[in-house]
Amino acid sequence: MSSQWERLLLNLGEWQGSFTRFSAQGQLLNDIPTVVSLAGLNNNQTVRQIIRQENTEKILEYSSLARSVLFFENGAFSQGSIQLAPFSEFGAELGLIHENRRLRLVQLFDKNGQLDQITLIREHLAGTPAKDHPPLQIDDLLGEWQGEATTIYPDWRSPDTISTNLKLQLDENGRLIQTLNFAGRAITSTATIKGSIILFDQDPEKQVQVLLLPNGASATSLLKVQVRQSFILEVGWLIQPNLRQRMVRRYSDKGEWVSLTLVTEQRVKTH
Repeated sequence: MSSQWERLLLNLGEWQGSFTRFSAQGQLLNDIPTVVSLAGLNNNQTVRQIIRQENTEKILEYSSLARSVLFFENGAFSQGSIQLAPFSEFGAELGLIHENRRLRLVQLFDKNGQLDQITLIREHLAGTPAKDHPPLQIDDLLGEWQGEATTIYPDWRSPDTISTNLKLQLDENGRLIQTLNFAGRAITSTATIKGSIILFDQDPEKQVQVLLLPNGASATSLLKVQVRQSFILEVGWLIQPNLRQRMVRRYSDKGEWVSLTLVTEQRVKTH
């Protein structure tokens, strides 16, 4: 198994793209072209990260990783808050990588725990073609998806890998029915679709929003996070019409970050 540092090194290179900010309701706020370069120094013992946006440049150097970040074997990663605390801002970044492209999502919550804003970062390696897919539509997701989920943990215990099966269909009223099968369990939930927002609203205390975004991306989170309620933050990426990746950052009912899961799924049946 590769080390966390070796997995970080899979992100080396110059990534060209943009930071696109949205409101919690999916309204486009701004779109800023960016270049993020990651270079290895001292035989890759140190990484220098340079972030260029418009007229600003930020340089970071590090030779170890914080407790708040974890990487998968393919270089995908997440970093963010390790604890939800009352009256403090909270959020995380979830980053997926495929060939010459990365897709990163930052979800931020205000001091009251309300979803505040979302930043979608679409990048490709300099010198390679940029592929931009259209915004995600509900029809892109309908059908049956067979996948594999690998979960890694901040306390370094052994990773777990399980098979998953996800079915998404519309009922006669146009509501979305989602059935997720994993580890011998089946969880079914329903959602209302309104434009680019899918709202799982069965429990008024725990409304989960999926926001359909440009480039085949989706952002999933509670509209409001609070202690005494476990929750997830999730990014999805439709890489090809029948290939999707999702990353799930999970928090316990004590507000502690407990795991990170990467799901790679293929569509085996269309609706």
